[in-house]
Amino acid sequence: MKYRTGIAALALASAGLVAGCGPESAVSDYGKVVAGGINRTSEVRVTPGQRFSLAVEENASVGDSWRMGALPDPKVASFISAEYESESSDPEVTGGGGVRYFVFNAKQRGTAVVTVTNCWRCGADRVPADQQSRNSSGDATFRITVE
Repeated sequence: MKYRTGIAALALASAGLVAGCGPESAVSDYGKVVAGGINRTSEVRVTPGQRFSLAVEENASVGDSWRMGALPDPKVASFISAEYESESSDPEVTGGGGVRYFVFNAKQRGTAVVTVTNCWRCGADRVPADQQSRNSSGDATFRITVE
């Protein structure tokens, strides 16, 4: 899975060529992208005013369902939106995976922790139904430092 980063992503976003950033998207610039995953802690180092995204691979067609826990201290980082970008550039293709982005702006110097949870093949109650679901569910932790 490729995460958009740097100048190339900014150029694509500016040109309006980024798949998944249609009229329903709140943002087209994900800023610095930091990848995370189940049972991993990822370090995020940013400066005040910098946009950044916490990214996790997601495929709802196989049961992924990422949700963010408590918001971080708004003095450290402010939440903008959660976005999903499909791997496929064809909007008619279903069943493929993509990336879920949790987009923030860094504020003042400080630290915060954000946890996003994937409840794999869980029902509306977000409780894993069986052992396979429990094994594939879990948290991705992001330790944010605004320097």
